Amino acid sequence: MNRAAAGLITATGRAARTGLKVTGTLGGDGAMQNTQRGFTLIELMIVVAIIGILAAIAIPQYQNYTARAQASEAMAIVSAAKTGVAEYQNMENAWPANNTQAGIPVATQHSGQFVSAVQVAANGLITVTFGSGVHSGEVLTMTPSNEGGSISWACAAPVIADNQLPTICVGQ
Repeated sequence: MNRAAAGLITATGRAARTGLKVTGTLGGDGAMQNTQRGFTLIELMIVVAIIGILAAIAIPQYQNYTARAQASEAMAIVSAAKTGVAEYQNMENAWPANNTQAGIPVATQHSGQFVSAVQVAANGLITVTFGSGVHSGEVLTMTPSNEGGSISWACAAPVIADNQLPTICVGQ
């Protein structure tokens, strides 16, 4: 048996005892030469497919999150109008008919990044108009009702999908 064959037997014998797979060849001097191995094409395709599936799930969820965050801004801005309507109801025992009676600024001055106007109308109805963002041009309404000393609010947004509304507006 020549020296190269003896090296192969010894290397293979050691690998068998340790449970390791030895890949390589013996060079002319009997030293083991490792071959470089990368990812196969199928492994790379599987990784790309997994990333594609995750993106297909994540992108719509992020869009819903963004839309809900923009609608939540309306709820924060409308809180001042709700307070004004409730105070007017408690003091006058009637609903305000406009922003002035509710004690809030005119509709266009009561705005934010996505909300362009907040208008109080007859019976204390508050209408929020979105001026930009996902809901641009759409409206959200808050309708008050006197519950014998406390005011409850019903939220409605007929055009905006439930998964893009704040929780207080869903299912009403």
